[in-house]
Amino acid sequence: MSGDPLIDAAVAVRANAYAPYSRFHVGAALRGADGRIFAGCNTENAAYPQGICAEGGAISAMVAAGQRRITDIVICGGGDRPCAPCGGCRQKIREFGAPDLRIRMVGPTGAVLLVRTLGELLPDAFGPEDLPEDLTKA
Repeated sequence: MSGDPLIDAAVAVRANAYAPYSRFHVGAALRGADGRIFAGCNTENAAYPQGICAEGGAISAMVAAGQRRITDIVICGGGDRPCAPCGGCRQKIREFGAPDLRIRMVGPTGAVLLVRTLGELLPDAFGPEDLPEDLTKA
């Protein structure tokens, strides 16, 4: 255990990943605006690669709980290389996170391997504020 609840949640949920096809287990944990932690793991299926990424699972749990803003996020992959979010997940994170959102990528023991802001990972991103105001009222 790292002592950081967000890192510990990402490491723990990684153990629940369902990845029989890629065998690449990923966990993600994020903190919502109210301080609660939401976690998700990758979930593959026989129509591979049509699965759910860990980040998307964590975001869905946050939204289902009524939250709309990510204040911190950790992604836990395997090995000694950082597991950066895929392009689709970067856009999903952008929907609920500001460009200065810190994204920590950790290894399976919780060791921090890389830290980037969302703006560094997704520069010049298209976000909710780029849409007409009436479309974002949903």
